[in-house]
Amino acid sequence: MSMVKKKPLEGKTIVITRARHQAAEFSRELIERGARVIEFPTIEIAPPDGWAPVDEAIEHLDRYDWVIFTSANGVKFFMKRLKERGERLEKLRGLRICAIGPRTAEEIRRQGVNVHVVPGEYRAEAVVESLAGEALRGKRVLLARAKKAREVLPEELRNLGASVDVVAVYQTVRAAADSGAFLQLLGEGRIDAIAFTSSSTVSNFVDLFADHESDLLKGLKDVAIAVIGPVTRKTAHDLGLPVHISSAEYTIPALAGAIESYYRSRG
Repeated sequence: MSMVKKKPLEGKTIVITRARHQAAEFSRELIERGARVIEFPTIEIAPPDGWAPVDEAIEHLDRYDWVIFTSANGVKFFMKRLKERGERLEKLRGLRICAIGPRTAEEIRRQGVNVHVVPGEYRAEAVVESLAGEALRGKRVLLARAKKAREVLPEELRNLGASVDVVAVYQTVRAAADSGAFLQLLGEGRIDAIAFTSSSTVSNFVDLFADHESDLLKGLKDVAIAVIGPVTRKTAHDLGLPVHISSAEYTIPALAGAIESYYRSRG
């Protein structure tokens, strides 16, 4: 009689904090490994406060040599606005396009535009390294990104001699969440791990419990914290959250794999 093989995350309850409309892939990865998933989105993706700077950039795309996208969300919002303005993708096809990671590049190609540079590592410093040999002095760069982002990329591009225009094509806002119900789950020991996929998911999570910090820290005592990449890890550390799991590659499948490896190693 054959025995059913136990899945690696069977019996584990894992909380994911991604925006609700982006949670499906991560949920699927964890559920396939046997986990019970609780979606507790701490962010929502929204349009920028105003479109004027984006519209100005779109209208004068021919003045740029490069366009850099730092997320798939940035690509979606920029392309949607481009089409709403009645512009054609041909305006982008004469430019050099850089994507910060494979998912961003995939979204750009899905829109029908070629990608010329994709760094091996998915963070601002790696973009700068990838573009360092591209003779950027005197070139004009459009950086389409979230409203709130680190200034490393534009600063370093300027240090390479580029003229950089930064436009916010979307923003992350704190999602409405039932913090009381979440604290109850924590207090009852019904959560095994919490996964964060960006700095904003961490900072918004902590903000949600600003009035119950001691209860939160007490409840997290036996909970594993999983993060994607060094920037999210640093945010977690800076906000007082211990990090137990971190993926070497900054993708959702890699983070799911790292969570699996963590629990396998613990038997």
